Amino acid sequence: MGLKEEFEEYAEKAKTLPENTANENKLILYGLYKQATVGPVNTSRPGMFNWKDRAKWDAWKAVEGKSKEDAMSDYITKVKQLQEEAAAAS
Repeated sequence: MGLKEEFEEYAEKAKTLPENTANENKLILYGLYKQATVGPVNTSRPGMFNWKDRAKWDAWKAVEGKSKEDAMSDYITKVKQLQEEAAAAS
């Protein structure tokens, strides 16, 4: 299985993470996913009253400069970590 296929598999697995997954971890996944699929941030930062989209934009901006392959690899690692934490907590 290639990196792209594994990334897509873990993107599906990420959807099954528990509801109580910390927002900080969700934002990390979001930023890595966007970097892996879109590349560098290509939109302007949302206004300060749009806090949810602003946090997502900031998470994406935080991984700017990472290659798509590195972002995919880091995403897979993070999903595995969160799955293990969820399994240990149940």
